[in-house]
Amino acid sequence: MRNHTPVTEFLLMGIPHTTGLENVLFVFFLAFYLLTLLGNLLILLAILTSSNLHTTMYFFLGNLSVFDIFFPSVSSPKMMLYLMGQSRIISHQGCASQIFFYHFLGCTECFLYTVMAYDRFAAICHPLRYTVIMNHRVCTVMTLGTWMGSCLHASVLTFLVFKLPYCGPNEVDNFFCDIPVVLPLACADTSLAQTVSFTNVGAVALMCFLLILTSYTRIVISILKISSSEGRRRAFSTCSAHLTSILLFYGPVVLIYLQPASSPWLDSVVQVLNNIVTPSLNPLIYTLRNKDVKLALRKALIQGVHTCGA
Repeated sequence: MRNHTPVTEFLLMGIPHTTGLENVLFVFFLAFYLLTLLGNLLILLAILTSSNLHTTMYFFLGNLSVFDIFFPSVSSPKMMLYLMGQSRIISHQGCASQIFFYHFLGCTECFLYTVMAYDRFAAICHPLRYTVIMNHRVCTVMTLGTWMGSCLHASVLTFLVFKLPYCGPNEVDNFFCDIPVVLPLACADTSLAQTVSFTNVGAVALMCFLLILTSYTRIVISILKISSSEGRRRAFSTCSAHLTSILLFYGPVVLIYLQPASSPWLDSVVQVLNNIVTPSLNPLIYTLRNKDVKLALRKALIQGVHTCGA
């Protein structure tokens, strides 16, 4: 170890097998990144300006929009810079920051989907007690819990990865730093970090998934007891957007962290879907079939146009 020079920076290799496609990839990522920012900012605008949307469900949806703005911002700006021809080098601290914020925001979103599922469970299964169950204090505790739990989760993983010495190759086989591509570069035993990261990510994902599954099992049972078909349709429609987002979120998590064998190209493609595409789809998923959000957004935009015209 004393004969090796510690690594102070890493080289991001980008998406495998895409040499010569830098301009196409830049346009693709820029378009989705701008779409993500615009869509989620519009949802926040609608929620903040409409008193009709100042409810528990839209409070959590607003939180989701905030995280969908920050989540792609962890990797997209740096990636677009090197696609434009700038340096692919990222500092040791920059790489650690990417891993921390990626897992902090990803874990927070995982917890947030679980809380949103519980909110739908309380609204559909206990409608008369809904305002008591999901009162302001409960919502505040749940929100702070997601932030603090995610911060602890990300801090443990980042500490374990970067307490290891890095003194050999510094080529990160992806377009941003993440545990599966950074750990193999360490020049020490990585078994503890691998075990804890696999167990930690798997335990968080599995726990949240089981809680979501429990909530929706109870929801389906309650919906099937509704006598009118119109009532069942409306109840299912309130949950469809949330279920779609959950599937888009959990699919990449399973493929990246729980697959037995790793494929750099497949990992990069799945990470693109998880980091860039999914956050841009959430605004569409939650607004296309939501009349309240569309009406509030239309009013906010009309009011903004009139204000600018005046």
